[in-house]
Amino acid sequence: MSDDIKKGLLGIVVDETEVSKVMPEINSLTYRGYAAQDLCEYCRFEEVAYLILNKDLPNTIQLRKFEKEEKNNRDLSKDLYSIIKKMPKKSHPMDVARTAVSIMGLEDKETTDSSEEANMRKAIRILAKTPTALAAFYRIRKGKNIIKPKKNLNIAENFFYMCFGKVPQKEIVKAFDVSLILYAEHSFNVSTFTARTITSSLSDIHGAITGAIASLKGPLHGGANEEVMHMMNKIKSPNNALKWINNALDKKEVVMGFGHRVYKSGDSRVPTMKHYMFKVAKLLNKDKYPKMYEILENEMLSKKNIHPNVDFPCGPTYYMMGIDIDFYTPIFVMSRITGWSAHIMEQHASNKLIRPLSKYKGEEVREVMLLNQR
Repeated sequence: MSDDIKKGLLGIVVDETEVSKVMPEINSLTYRGYAAQDLCEYCRFEEVAYLILNKDLPNTIQLRKFEKEEKNNRDLSKDLYSIIKKMPKKSHPMDVARTAVSIMGLEDKETTDSSEEANMRKAIRILAKTPTALAAFYRIRKGKNIIKPKKNLNIAENFFYMCFGKVPQKEIVKAFDVSLILYAEHSFNVSTFTARTITSSLSDIHGAITGAIASLKGPLHGGANEEVMHMMNKIKSPNNALKWINNALDKKEVVMGFGHRVYKSGDSRVPTMKHYMFKVAKLLNKDKYPKMYEILENEMLSKKNIHPNVDFPCGPTYYMMGIDIDFYTPIFVMSRITGWSAHIMEQHASNKLIRPLSKYKGEEVREVMLLNQR
């Protein structure tokens, strides 16, 4: 490969952003300058969503207004509920999320208005409705009645309520809320860059987020949290973990939940999510997952010097909460809508069509022969 080709745009800076940055000086992912782990400690997801969309943390009045608008837009149209009911029960929830957001674009009266004000309103509507759509499908495929959203619950509580009909202990809700904060934004990752590329053609926010969801579905991006849990279920017990991981490494197999394009000395989000994973395990008396986690983590570090990424603790955390494995990446979607929306608005504010070059390596100029001469 020629030295001037950067596969995967590795090391290429394509634009500027004010939304987030991994800051080496404090070894942290930051949103608008705030360390993600500090936001997990002191804020709820709604506050962080406001921050990402509005560039600063809200005061009490601003947060109350933001939450009211989000809660007032949670319910779906009768048509969208009907469409979700008719979706094949074997559909992957990521495909449901992608389709639901696309339909929201068909229904939204401001779809063609890409002004910052309209995009902000649409972003809040998509943020509000997506958990409802996912929870509706969660119930439908189990043969259960849809549970409509409640306005007196926050986003994390409401998702549990719509899926299970009840809100779990506050410690469970807090761990889930922390995962939403940590998944909310991560600069120019694959799905965000997809959203910005779509936006650069002056397409609408629903279309850009639909494309981002399709990008996030892949196991090399958002789908990794699902693969982590499938891996742990294969291992079954901490007693099998050491043998399994060494066998996988001997065969040069990919171990999901480890490594990251940006972080070379460890994903800064992991310590926070690991802490809450262990809290959930202790609360629910499910210590086999922390034990398995530590064996895999230690072996990967000692043998390959590869650190876990945030998907590694998120997978078992969601599993212990009783959430179906194929819903882990859709939860990622629920959160990342905030980051995608912020980047879409940033792209609109200073837009240039994203159109990279490619180096041709096919056949040289050839003469077209007549059909009877070929």
